[in-house]
Amino acid sequence: MEQETGGTLNHFDAQGKAIMVDVGEKPITQRTAVASGRIFVNEAVYKAIAEGTAKKGDVLGVARLAGIMAAKRTSDMIPLCHPLFLSKCAVDFEMQPEGRAVKAVATVKTSGQTGVEMEALHAVSVALLAIYDMCKALDRRMEIRDIHLERKEGGKSGTFIAAKS
Repeated sequence: MEQETGGTLNHFDAQGKAIMVDVGEKPITQRTAVASGRIFVNEAVYKAIAEGTAKKGDVLGVARLAGIMAAKRTSDMIPLCHPLFLSKCAVDFEMQPEGRAVKAVATVKTSGQTGVEMEALHAVSVALLAIYDMCKALDRRMEIRDIHLERKEGGKSGTFIAAKS
């Protein structure tokens, strides 16, 4: 079921001051979020990643760990995010030769009172940045694009599935 948010901004109080949302009264539910994004690279970078020959080492292995670490530390980077206990965080990659791109997909789960969308988006962003960092000697024109929430489940707002673009 596709759903749009239509509510009000809830990170501000009546006086317009930034606040952390009080989730204390919300029930604990299973929550999942999936986010993705892509990095577009030149032929040399694509080949180095695909063949595992980058001078700095295992590009996708390092990027996977960077993404997982980022998901775990999201509340340290996004000021009003709640610190969450994550029950799962997976970062996977898909080589896309037709556009010389690497797609990163993060799946994050928790049992809690608030969702894990920001954790999934943060994981994807940092994983793609790690690829950039490891390959920038070969191509400084790499482009990170299309970072978005694909799906989220759980909580009172239910399931959200992004429209295919």
